[in-house]
Amino acid sequence: MPSFQTRLKITGLKPGNPPDSVMAAAVEALETRHHVESNQLDLAGGVPQLNLRFLVEPTEYNGENHQARESAAMMRDAVERVALTGALSVLRRNRGRWAPV
Repeated sequence: MPSFQTRLKITGLKPGNPPDSVMAAAVEALETRHHVESNQLDLAGGVPQLNLRFLVEPTEYNGENHQARESAAMMRDAVERVALTGALSVLRRNRGRWAPV
């Protein structure tokens, strides 16, 4: 199964939302469509960043990439209900390396 990773910068919390609600929203949204392999919160240049790795059902290369980008956008929409977001990127694992899709 193709493995993808989404990275989403978090620039702030919306009032009334605890910090753990950000990751919960992200994982919950992605799990509606894919198996989430891992999730973690990192600091990238001093800015919190969600990193989620997930699997996409194999079909054809471009379709898989499209599905991953669509799912990442859906995840971002869910996170934006509880937090302010920044840059979003989607990467695909190819021969041991992560490359943007």
